[in-house]
Amino acid sequence: MVSGKSISIGNRANQCVDPSVVNSELEVGILQRAWVEVDLEALRENVRQIQQILSSQTQLMAVVKADAYGHGAVSVAKTVCQAGVGWLAVATLPEGIELREAGIKKPILVLGAIHTPGEVQAIAHWQLQPTLCTPQQALLFSETLSSLNQCLEVQIKIDTGMSRLGTPWQQGLEFFQLVQRLPNLELAGIYSHFATADSPDPTIMRQQHYRFENVIHEIREHWESNKKAKFPLLHIANSAATLADSNLHYDLVRIGLSLYGLYPAPHLESAVALKPVMQIKARVTQVKIIEAGTGVSYGYQFIAKKQTRIAVVGIGYADGIPRNLSNKMKGLIRGQFVSQIGAITMDQIMLDVSNIPDLQVGEVVTLLGQDGDYSISADDWANTLGTISWEILCGFKHRLPRVNIKQ
Repeated sequence: MVSGKSISIGNRANQCVDPSVVNSELEVGILQRAWVEVDLEALRENVRQIQQILSSQTQLMAVVKADAYGHGAVSVAKTVCQAGVGWLAVATLPEGIELREAGIKKPILVLGAIHTPGEVQAIAHWQLQPTLCTPQQALLFSETLSSLNQCLEVQIKIDTGMSRLGTPWQQGLEFFQLVQRLPNLELAGIYSHFATADSPDPTIMRQQHYRFENVIHEIREHWESNKKAKFPLLHIANSAATLADSNLHYDLVRIGLSLYGLYPAPHLESAVALKPVMQIKARVTQVKIIEAGTGVSYGYQFIAKKQTRIAVVGIGYADGIPRNLSNKMKGLIRGQFVSQIGAITMDQIMLDVSNIPDLQVGEVVTLLGQDGDYSISADDWANTLGTISWEILCGFKHRLPRVNIKQ
């Protein structure tokens, strides 16, 4: 294990112990059976790599929803802001409040819908930017803010083909005009979201882009009545669209998955050099030898064909290891691949470590990440399970502490 790096251990709220108490990976392992390791230098480098493909007119909005895709929202947000990111995006009101309570002052866009006066009051109090999707929402915000005698910057979302949140693109101009007329609302941004930006076939993405351009063209024609105000910021590109086509960058790009070092699709890997930020590590808690014919774990999905040395490792599906990976995944110990055997249980997994005869209790297993010349990625798990890497990253539960590695 590499030592000499500053490390902090945080709970869900990213409250960390004094780094002087925990100052090496070895000490972290003594305190924890398993953990999520977050490489903050890799995070900063990913920001730099993405910024290099943006023009000076385009800002990066870091998407830190879902606890920063499982990486720890507060520490990730603080790191990317220090790296020059100007905007943050979250999915829910509590996610935005968490960042504000941590002292983060950058503009924060709430991507999810807000529907109650109490939520509007909280949005205003914490100075978050809400997404308005319907006339009813816009009226609710205007009326509530009027009662508070307060103005608020808002953004409107145009549904150009995702068929999720947003006003239909055919009604985009009408919705814009309503929001512009309503008191106490200051229109700060207009955006949409792609449904197929990660596909090698750009047909649908181009159709959505065309619809967005039509709406913006109509809005610009009617903007003359409000010459004193700055035209709203425009954004439509997620990670995939950002890597695929610079014509989609506009004023902001919303970067989620690629911020954390993964590519939305294989054909986009040449666009920029990214490094995975997350590693999953756990400790061996017992080593034993079983004889041929011995079953392992629930249901005896694995029965040893020969004498086998197995390692029990303190991590399981309650921590975020998908149970459907049973007998299909590998780990890395001392730079060597070892196979997982038997059904994955709630708190533990078993590995065939016959190729490491002197393995000791307490040694570290890398389940996601790199060890020596080999690595295991979230894409590997996703491909095995027939899902996406986003789901893998977001699946690691909060009983696994986030350990921030700082160069």
